[in-house]
Amino acid sequence: MPWSITDSMRVITSNKEMSKACREAAKPVGLVPTMGALHAGHLSLVDQARADNLTVAVSIFVNPTQFGDENDLNQYPRDLDADLDLLRQHGVDLVYTPRVCDVYPEGFDTWVDVGPLADKLEGLHRPGHFRGVATVVSKLFNMIRPHRAYFGQKDGQQAVVIQKLAKDLDMDVEVVVMPTVREPDGLAMSSRNVQLSPEDRKAAPEVYRALCQAYRLWADGERIGDKIKEAAKTVLQAEPRINSIDYVSVASMSTLDEIALIRDRAVLFVAVQMGSVRLIDNLVLE
Repeated sequence: MPWSITDSMRVITSNKEMSKACREAAKPVGLVPTMGALHAGHLSLVDQARADNLTVAVSIFVNPTQFGDENDLNQYPRDLDADLDLLRQHGVDLVYTPRVCDVYPEGFDTWVDVGPLADKLEGLHRPGHFRGVATVVSKLFNMIRPHRAYFGQKDGQQAVVIQKLAKDLDMDVEVVVMPTVREPDGLAMSSRNVQLSPEDRKAAPEVYRALCQAYRLWADGERIGDKIKEAAKTVLQAEPRINSIDYVSVASMSTLDEIALIRDRAVLFVAVQMGSVRLIDNLVLE
């Protein structure tokens, strides 16, 4: 008998059981892939999935293959009990919580390479990151066979990579990208924000202020990419709590190539290091 939104939430660790549950579930199925440590940004995706689909599935898996630094992997925040409580409150039907050995069993050696998109921006600073992302998302899509999958614009490059993945591999899933959810002071919500020191947390909204400064310049008619980037850099360089600016980019919405003169939709990307935490954010110029 198909599962429906009236059934209580099921938490599943087995690949075969998750695949079977999704085959039997009421259609359409919406998937929200996460690494846990859920916040309002994740829940906005869950709520949209609930509005759009008869069955909502959420995965919680801290994917080791997208981490380049083992310390970063070990320190990533985790609170499965709290996450499950939140998902129950938001009407989720199926939660997939595998172990690493379930996703990457002994002898696993097949990877998904998304090409040049993975070599830019985050890819330059985190080699192999998007190979790990693309591989685990491909496995989730194959197992769950969702009709729609939900991602946040906060991880803008990731969203472009997954859209390309779904298109190139004919995965027959609609990739839905939802707006970034922000704290009242503008900081983009992220599971890593809890790792900021109190002093760094006070300074962190400067990242969004830098984006807004550049956006205002674009809205006033500026179309030269370097000038827009410089407006953001000026704000970031004035904040002493920022250890380093990894990049400020004005890039094509589809190829992520740098744009010298903006003629169409573009994205302004920023990544900085603040204390032990790396903050990324972006605004779409449209």
